[in-house]
Amino acid sequence: MRILWADPQTVQWCQYLLDSYAHWVKQELIQRNGTPLEQAKRLFNSAFVVASHGVENDPLLNYGNQAALNLWAMDWQQFTQTPSRLTAEPVNREKRARMLEQARTQGYISDYCGVRISSTGKRFLVDQAIIWNIHKPDGIAIGQGATFSSWKYLS
Repeated sequence: MRILWADPQTVQWCQYLLDSYAHWVKQELIQRNGTPLEQAKRLFNSAFVVASHGVENDPLLNYGNQAALNLWAMDWQQFTQTPSRLTAEPVNREKRARMLEQARTQGYISDYCGVRISSTGKRFLVDQAIIWNIHKPDGIAIGQGATFSSWKYLS
């Protein structure tokens, strides 16, 4: 069985994601000791949600740790083929787009609150999410990440 977080591209993405988080937020998202592979495993198995998308015109999700996959009720393949906008209901997509633009121009935001929807139609409120820009060491923007540990299912 293929270990999702052990794929070399995923391990590299995790390094960009973690380095960028530390750059913008001025703290580490996870403990950064050990090899990049060990860090990718730690990130994937974290109790809090971590997800990201690329910089396409209609960005696709390109990373979700196990907490994110569980919350959105998707497997890795399904998650990484999903346009990021579909994590929100149509009525909430404009607010989501404004928040992503604010994070893009500021580097990050640390107080996002919004309603999201799983693949099964379960709605949940995300609170105190941190959204940040992901970039390569040369500064080229390659995506945006999100993390949160607080959510509540809605009826």
